[in-house]
Amino acid sequence: MEYGILGLIVLIADIYAIVKTWTSTASTAAKLIWTLVILLLPVLGFIAWLIAGPKGGSDIRV
Repeated sequence: MEYGILGLIVLIADIYAIVKTWTSTASTAAKLIWTLVILLLPVLGFIAWLIAGPKGGSDIRV
């Protein structure tokens, strides 16, 4: 059961990182590369994104 909860947390973190990447002001190529890194290496990709991922977001407000 612990692995299921851990997997769910990783999934939520990865979805968050992908959404934040695609709403950033980075180029489309950078967005695509970051998305692939996050999808292929879920935990390490998320950590790398936290450290070096595209910063800043669009001016979309909800």
